[in-house]
Amino acid sequence: MGPNTSMKTAPSKFLRVRADWLALREEQVIEPDLPIIDAHHHLWDRPGWRYLFDEFLADVQSGHRVVATVYVQCLAMYRKDGPSALRPVGETEFANGIAAMAASGQYGSTRVCDGIVGYADLRVADDLARLLDAHAARGGSRFKGVRQISAWDPNPDAANPENLASAGMLSDSGFRNGFTALAARGLTFDAFVFHTQLAELVDLARAFPSTRIALNHMGTPLGIAGYQHQRADVMRQWTASMKQLAECENVVVKLGGMGMRPAGMEFWDHPAPLTSERLAEMMRPCVHTCIDFFGASRCMFESNFPVDKASYSYRTCWNTFKRLASGLSLTEKRWLFHDTAATFYGLGVWELPVKPPWPPGRTSEPV
Repeated sequence: MGPNTSMKTAPSKFLRVRADWLALREEQVIEPDLPIIDAHHHLWDRPGWRYLFDEFLADVQSGHRVVATVYVQCLAMYRKDGPSALRPVGETEFANGIAAMAASGQYGSTRVCDGIVGYADLRVADDLARLLDAHAARGGSRFKGVRQISAWDPNPDAANPENLASAGMLSDSGFRNGFTALAARGLTFDAFVFHTQLAELVDLARAFPSTRIALNHMGTPLGIAGYQHQRADVMRQWTASMKQLAECENVVVKLGGMGMRPAGMEFWDHPAPLTSERLAEMMRPCVHTCIDFFGASRCMFESNFPVDKASYSYRTCWNTFKRLASGLSLTEKRWLFHDTAATFYGLGVWELPVKPPWPPGRTSEPV
């Protein structure tokens, strides 16, 4: 049995993070002064897997200049008691508490959880207004929007059993009735779908042009559950759908998530972690297609930690993204790494003193 066989037979839920394996690869930080907003991460305390403020802070402080982060719902810290409809508010309370710790400055300069994306079942009309109001009350100005995972495939091996969605959820009349509540409150929607569902998201975005939507993980072109044998067809379908989605001006894209199991890249199945050069080479077709279609001002990089930590370290993750952006202008880099997330989520980091990502002594971007 080889050293990585356990990764292939791991439960479908998540891949296992191996600290000793990650330690086999350590890179120098590229462009350490480039300001970054990590547009998508999680925190949780699960059996055998603790990833809370201290663990995330150790990753964030590993060399890159991360000025703020966006916390995205992951079924963490729901309330134990009280009305069941309001129990997801516990996650917003938890993330807001972490944000308050970070904002104290006692733990460094990164505004962790500066934006919070909570959970709501948009199909439950009777409790939705009360739940959204409670999220806003407990999250304050940091509460930015909602994610209700709709990733679904006929093969159950493709999905996370903790977030089972139903076929056609984005088209469901009950879901769409609830969806109307987001724009009315100035809230965003984070969409996690597979490439096979992008046409549904296009239809949703066209039907609600006033609601701002962030596509998570580039629409996850599936590479497992049989799709690994159809990569050329998957990429053709994904590319055509992403081109249509880019025509919806209310949609932005999070660039990342390829370290997850559904993407089928199997970065983890090597004797040592891959270099950022190799990772960038493998991610380039998807990332550059997104930037080409949407433009830098509608794309933002995401770590998707700790999920993607099974595939690479936080330092290598952002080195990879910087390599992917290496041929772009300084303005485009600023959008991809900072400004798109700050604008989409309305973060307060605009008030922070931010060093320009160009060499010291130069006061403006080169023409």
